[in-house]
Amino acid sequence: VLASGFIGEDKSDSTPGELVRRWRTKAFTLAISEHILAELADTFTDPYFTRLLSPAAIVDVLDSLRIDGVIQPITVDVTGVASHPEDDMVLATALSARADCLVTGDKKLQERVAHRGTLLLSPRQFLDILDRDVRE
Repeated sequence: VLASGFIGEDKSDSTPGELVRRWRTKAFTLAISEHILAELADTFTDPYFTRLLSPAAIVDVLDSLRIDGVIQPITVDVTGVASHPEDDMVLATALSARADCLVTGDKKLQERVAHRGTLLLSPRQFLDILDRDVRE
């Protein structure tokens, strides 16, 4: 979701891009771990992303996450919950941060609805919650 968000940040029809725009305006706090930062940096080496983001833009993205995100040490063990082990680490980050929700594209996680008190939401579901909170 994060990688898609940063390439879709300038597109009005991009739900992940809208999430990044909202994060930049401090509509919510983003908890991120060193694991997530490393995975994101690796993702940005994919030719798809290197065509869409310059090396300087990638550095800016990673720097902004380090500066404006909350770097959360992983203190909770999660194994075999998500579709992929690296996604278990993302869930572990959310649980370690005691996050209200985890925004994920992982359908297996979304089907669970929640895990140990953390809601597991699609990007659209999270935007709907943000919009509802603004109206209330």
